[in-house]
Amino acid sequence: MKRMILALGLALTGPAMAETVNGLKTADEFEGIENEAERSVAVFQEVFKVIESPRCLNCHPKGDTPLQGDDMQQHMPPVQRGAADFGAPGMYCTTCHGSANVAYTSGKGSIPGHSPWQLAPVEMAWVGLSVGEVCEQLKDPARNGDRDLDEIHEHMAEDGLVGWGWHPGDGRTPAPGTQEVLGDLVQAWIDTGAICPQG
Repeated sequence: MKRMILALGLALTGPAMAETVNGLKTADEFEGIENEAERSVAVFQEVFKVIESPRCLNCHPKGDTPLQGDDMQQHMPPVQRGAADFGAPGMYCTTCHGSANVAYTSGKGSIPGHSPWQLAPVEMAWVGLSVGEVCEQLKDPARNGDRDLDEIHEHMAEDGLVGWGWHPGDGRTPAPGTQEVLGDLVQAWIDTGAICPQG
């Protein structure tokens, strides 16, 4: 009987407790992959589900124009990146985007907001890149804002602008998972050697 209770306890705290949150697997779902490099690759492929969502890609565009909406259309009104990624003089991001989402008064939808509101630097463009290319970019200080892996984790797990992706306001689909799940996945990727998928 004691063995049966112990076995039941192990089953409840082991892989059986793993779950998927809003379409994103949690880090513990990968613990069954014994080869650490294979686990690292699998975990990053899960991280990429967040990265490739419109909530991330719209602010990591290729070029100087942000995208918008779930269908990633060119931003309207037409705006430009500007010298500091906050928009061009006379049309800064803060001209329309405040510190919080603002619901439309005349129907469904909202203007997204967070302070700061800005584009990712152009060297951090993700649109059109493969999972392997994004992974290598994240590890490269010349293309990731001069961050080490701990700072990448902090950005993904704690940055409020990243967190906005799960609270994007009416008319937009949140990113998969939660910021906490993403942070755990990024840490699991780092802990297993930060190995990148091929391609």
